[in-house]
Amino acid sequence: MVDRTADRDGADAVRIVGGADVVAPHRFVAVVPTAAMTVWLLGDQLHPESHVLDDAERVLLIEATAFADRKPYHPQKLGLVFAAMRHARDALREAGYDVTYRRARTFGDALDAHFDARPGDDLRLMRPPSHGAAERLRHLVESRGGSLTLVDDDRFRCSPEAFDAWHDGDGFRHEDFYRWMRRREGVLMDGDDPVGGQWNYDESNRETPPDDWSPPSVPRFEPDDLTRETLDWVTEEFDTWGESTGFAWPVTRAEALDALDHFVEHRLSPFGPYQDAMVGGESALAHSLLSSSLNLGLLGPREVIDAAVDAWERDAAPVESVEGFVRQVLGWREFMRHVYRRTMPDLVESDLLSRSRDLPPLYEGEETSMRCLDEAVSHVYDRGYAHHIERLMVLSNFASLYGADPQELNEWFHFGFVDAYHWVTTPNVLGMGTFATDVFTSKPYVSSGNYVDRMSDHCAACAYDVDATTGDDACPFNALYWDFLDDHEETLRGTGRMGLMYSHLDRKDDAELSAIRERAATVRRRARDGQL
Repeated sequence: MVDRTADRDGADAVRIVGGADVVAPHRFVAVVPTAAMTVWLLGDQLHPESHVLDDAERVLLIEATAFADRKPYHPQKLGLVFAAMRHARDALREAGYDVTYRRARTFGDALDAHFDARPGDDLRLMRPPSHGAAERLRHLVESRGGSLTLVDDDRFRCSPEAFDAWHDGDGFRHEDFYRWMRRREGVLMDGDDPVGGQWNYDESNRETPPDDWSPPSVPRFEPDDLTRETLDWVTEEFDTWGESTGFAWPVTRAEALDALDHFVEHRLSPFGPYQDAMVGGESALAHSLLSSSLNLGLLGPREVIDAAVDAWERDAAPVESVEGFVRQVLGWREFMRHVYRRTMPDLVESDLLSRSRDLPPLYEGEETSMRCLDEAVSHVYDRGYAHHIERLMVLSNFASLYGADPQELNEWFHFGFVDAYHWVTTPNVLGMGTFATDVFTSKPYVSSGNYVDRMSDHCAACAYDVDATTGDDACPFNALYWDFLDDHEETLRGTGRMGLMYSHLDRKDDAELSAIRERAATVRRRARDGQL
């Protein structure tokens, strides 16, 4: 357990409004209270101790629904966001805040009502990470006669000013950023060196579980009356994609803290070695399941990092597992936020490999005989979640090899996952997942069926033969993989990390390549027609 009475996020209570923090760029300088100011909390800014609430008396929450009509969102994602907002409203009122909770179709409609009631009100808002959102919200407020003060986002450890002061190059390299953040935050450090002498333990975190291993239990947070009412409303009000029953996500700060404690006590130790594994019938294995709570603001990044490090310090979890978790939260999550911020809108406007096919219907839930894909899509459909290897090496891998439009895949991730927001799905899907951009990746993360076979138990029970490349029963990944390399050779052969793959392709003669192309065309046609 972690002492929750310590300063939130484990840092000194130093906070910043707006500009650069030149003294301690990883901390926040106290918000200066303004008389008669209303704090506007967005639906993913729900931490009850967020610095935007400092010295606040009035709080505005707007439950706007128009966005939910634009895409077939997963009902558990919509239910999670709206239920978390409604519970946050009640918790803030219990804590003594004067809370106005407006339900409207759009932010503009709600702000019309707000400024009718409070003409000329001054609003204070934590800057949202999605591209252009702050400017759009400022326009909505100012066009109605109000004012909007933006303060820094304390749901992250690295401010934009700190990142920009550190990064003065053209490219983005996660490993450099991660090491800088470890030193800066003093996490798993022995002086200026990493504890144990290693910055990461990737080689120790790629094991497949033995046959007799059972993953730890998944924490379930049964919906209370308010959450059930919200879920029923979502299913009646919106056209959604996915299963609404079985909802068990944390929707309150207390539940999120319980989820964190459950992970540290029961799941953190096996998380490390098995974080890249896939097991039939298991959507979570030992993964933390904390991403939705972090991205809603129910948990802060430093408190989850400190909880994991505390387990290592108590010899309750090995350093390999703790470092792997720290790398995801302190490294990758923060890195994605800044890559997105620095590369938008160019990030979404091109594809290095010029792919344009529609996603095949299996992504809509149509049955497929490919066991790995059937499992991964089912996990998303049933719960709005799949772990990171399913996202990268099954769902994104197949879409990339198939030739699906990366933007369409990005949209699918955005509406299908409970933890998905534009700032995090976009760089992950377009950079890591599909190699639509090379701003922070040096090669596409694609593979044949061999990777899936090595990291899972799927292939042994699959209708397709993972060892075959051509023929009716050959694993579809295999022909698609070689055809992908052949088709994009002009772009990919010269990249620094693709030489080995092309040396294998070079060994294939014309007859073998012709058979591969024919099989790949058949796979794409059958996938397109829902017959794979």
